[in-house]
Amino acid sequence: MGRLIRKTAILASIETTYGQDAVPTGAANALVVSNLSINPLNAQNVSRDIIRAYLGGSEELVGTAYVEAGFDVELVGSGTAGTAPAWGPLMRAIGFAEVITLATRVDYVPVSDLFESVSIYWYDDGVLHKLLGARGTASLKMAVGEKPVISFKFLGIDGGASAVAAPATTLTAWRVPQIVTDANSGDVTLGATHTTTTAPVLTTGTKYPSQGLTIDLGISTPFQALLGGESVEVTDRKVTGAVKLDLTAAQEVAFLADVKAAALTSIGMVHGTVVGDKVMVWMPSVQRVEPTKEDLNGKRLCGYKLKINPLAGNDEIRIVTSF
Repeated sequence: MGRLIRKTAILASIETTYGQDAVPTGAANALVVSNLSINPLNAQNVSRDIIRAYLGGSEELVGTAYVEAGFDVELVGSGTAGTAPAWGPLMRAIGFAEVITLATRVDYVPVSDLFESVSIYWYDDGVLHKLLGARGTASLKMAVGEKPVISFKFLGIDGGASAVAAPATTLTAWRVPQIVTDANSGDVTLGATHTTTTAPVLTTGTKYPSQGLTIDLGISTPFQALLGGESVEVTDRKVTGAVKLDLTAAQEVAFLADVKAAALTSIGMVHGTVVGDKVMVWMPSVQRVEPTKEDLNGKRLCGYKLKINPLAGNDEIRIVTSF
């Protein structure tokens, strides 16, 4: 019988020292994932280009190489207020700090130095691929009628491959998400404020019917090929997004004026009704650009791309969960 994709197990653990195997285990570090992709050897091959008296090609030599991996995890809290969710280590490995307010909430906020990394073990039905010193980027998808997910893309130092059976995995820390629906999700709110000291609440602002939010964290993590120091470095971050809103004629005209004036506004959204499982996305300084007119079964929607910028630094987006 051939090997099966469904017999995949992925483990991830924060590294104490960059690039040193954190040895994740199935009992403590297993992920619940979907939408899998892996490139087990992204190599910059070098052709020998040998001059010979006859026609024909030359073999290529394997040069610098790294491993790429991608997967989705469900965007849902830990089930307990102030307890980090199981996907927390992944956020820490893409340039976010995990800020825990005990018994209240967990915030993920971007940082610009002291980046963490993870060791990822990818078991593919009998073959283990290791990504060491892994860092990456992600996008958030909170679209109406779908499950909310974070789509991660990681690069890692090639830790080798071996024929190893997957371990038993413990997945009890992973919660079941709620679908993004009118009953489960708050409206997208523009111009609101929120508190960072208690359970998060959006106050003031204007709520708009929408199709939800999509956000690309836009984190650059190139592989750095150095003798004696291969690494994946976080070098830049440019957060963008998109939204489609149901606006009145007057609101559309006002929004168009804002676009022309490069006006900034806050945008926030809360998803979930179960205490401990809720998630808030908060962006305090957003520019709406490239307006479009969208058709939803004959209904007019107005679409905008979002440029999500920092105010004082490392504050362009805040993901709050477990409240």
